[in-house]
Amino acid sequence: MTLTRRSALGMVAAIPLATGCVFDPSAIRVGSKNFTESFVIAEIYAQALEAAGMRVERLFNLGSTQIAIAAMERGDIDCYPEYTGTALIDVLHLAPIVDPGQAYSVVARLFERRYGIVWLAPAPMNDSQGLATTRAVAQRYRLATISDVARAAGLLRFATIQEFLARPDGLPGLQRAYGGFRFREIRTYDIALKYRALLENEADVASAFTTDGAIVTDRLAIMRDDRHFWPPYNVAPVVRRVTLNKRPQIARVLDAVSARITDRAAQAMNAAVESAQADPSDVAAAFLSFDKAGATK
Repeated sequence: MTLTRRSALGMVAAIPLATGCVFDPSAIRVGSKNFTESFVIAEIYAQALEAAGMRVERLFNLGSTQIAIAAMERGDIDCYPEYTGTALIDVLHLAPIVDPGQAYSVVARLFERRYGIVWLAPAPMNDSQGLATTRAVAQRYRLATISDVARAAGLLRFATIQEFLARPDGLPGLQRAYGGFRFREIRTYDIALKYRALLENEADVASAFTTDGAIVTDRLAIMRDDRHFWPPYNVAPVVRRVTLNKRPQIARVLDAVSARITDRAAQAMNAAVESAQADPSDVAAAFLSFDKAGATK
């Protein structure tokens, strides 16, 4: 993501990509980055491929986006979950694109050309930045959109991380795009403590990621980005072209599960791992089992 993701959350044992490892050449090697949502979605991919009769090796908790891309280029992994906004801004170093379809088209074209990596169908889930508040505060100040927060900011206390106050896609960008945003008070917190400030009435609004598990756990309201300031961060499976040429069925299997990963589903799965200490593999299995039963995500 554009801002630092949940580095302290979702503690899953690392599976190092050690030099000299002997891989099963018949297996599809699924990787993940180093935060809860990436673990869970990668596990969904792995279990879906296994259910389709393919052998899978898991190489999770690789670290940053740059490490994951390098592992793909070396052929150490065959696929992993990536975000359109991350690919566009942090990998390709291009300006943000607010249209989800256009952003996907650009990253899909350039990733295949530069890296030999194919983007499969994106999920409807968009793990973008956002602003969160409690339902009581939203009702008291009539907050439903980011424009509403900009208007009422002089009455509100804002909880965020230090980085959000300086980045162009943080508070300075919101002030340029929406006007206003002169909060009554601003306090900075550790990334894991912002929501506690809302619940303990130390703050009225907090910066957020829109699929954070705390949104479900704490029954928070996310403000609608009515001026489309933040770019989309739809997640999708990215697969090495050489792997896809050998196993074209990968696309069919992963496209089917991606179509069902919504914001609400991601929030619930993140909450299960981060708040209920569920194992990501169990959370992924429950998602796929529920999905097979024909339930709507």
